[in-house]
Amino acid sequence: MKRRYGIIALLILVLAAFILVPMLKNCGGPTTEDTELAKFQTPGDLQVVYGTEVPVKFAIPAGLVKVELLYNDSVFETWDNPKMQTRTVAMKTNYYGVGTRSLVLRSTFKDGTSLDNSINIRVVSDITPELVFTKIVKEYPHNAENYTQGYEFDGNQLYEGTGDPGQQGKTLVGPVSLETGAFSEPKNGLDATYFGEGITILGDLLYQITWQNSKCFVYDKKTMVLKNEFTYVGQGWGLCNDGKSIIMSDGSERITFRDPKSFQATRVIEVYDNTGPRIQLNELEYIDGKIYANVYQSGTVLVIEPTTGRVLQEIDANELVVRGKNGGDVLNGIAYNKLTKKLYMTGKYWTKTFEVSLSK
Repeated sequence: MKRRYGIIALLILVLAAFILVPMLKNCGGPTTEDTELAKFQTPGDLQVVYGTEVPVKFAIPAGLVKVELLYNDSVFETWDNPKMQTRTVAMKTNYYGVGTRSLVLRSTFKDGTSLDNSINIRVVSDITPELVFTKIVKEYPHNAENYTQGYEFDGNQLYEGTGDPGQQGKTLVGPVSLETGAFSEPKNGLDATYFGEGITILGDLLYQITWQNSKCFVYDKKTMVLKNEFTYVGQGWGLCNDGKSIIMSDGSERITFRDPKSFQATRVIEVYDNTGPRIQLNELEYIDGKIYANVYQSGTVLVIEPTTGRVLQEIDANELVVRGKNGGDVLNGIAYNKLTKKLYMTGKYWTKTFEVSLSK
């Protein structure tokens, strides 16, 4: 008899477990297991024009502790203990410039966990880039053995950084003569394990990045003695600076601003025109508050607004390619002399450097 009562008691406990445990869990409100989270009611990602407002519709279920709307990882709006509702928020698209931005609905449950529902907003420029052409003012010789990667003036002194895709170990950096195209002393070079890329000069230091080695070398510009080196993530293509930050391209549409003392990224812009992203951004130059960027494997230079990433002008430099290439490679070299207000362009393995003017 006792055994029979024991079996009955065990059955009652099992049934209670199946009935009471779910009830107790539901008493605590929604959890991550319920997957009841705030969700966007848009069919997919959005494309909008910079400066416009876009209505974003989403549904919030009842019982959540908190719902946050995040734009580009920044909290845009928060609802605490929201009731079940459908909301529409007018998102302004000029907060972070052009580019692809994330829009996230973050639902926080009573057990403290959070789940995200996200879409992307692709913000294109509201400006159709103005077409500008180069006009040759004067020609100078350029060393046809230089696979030009960086080109920049410091005062009246021109500096050049080179690389060589076929013969690593020929990377050189240092002052060059505008009149002859030859390197001056002192100069420095990298061994065969490094492929040199863009250069820029800030204060007494010359910065040189590498293509796939994730290294930035820092030299004393007067002695070309190595003073420091930094590491970074990804590829290195072009460099310039605005007097405060080192500005770096990586071959994509992204341009990264870096702290010159640590080389850590401080902000990133994406370069877009009125149709979409502009990629293959290579050698850079900072001129009168704008970033000039060679588009690799083309005769095009983009003029970019550094605060938003919008392309303001597109420079057609194909006349220089015809006159200067002479069996060499692509256009890649922009140097602006702030003292004389003169602009110079050259290319990889070119025989000539050109002083140019720009005309519509």
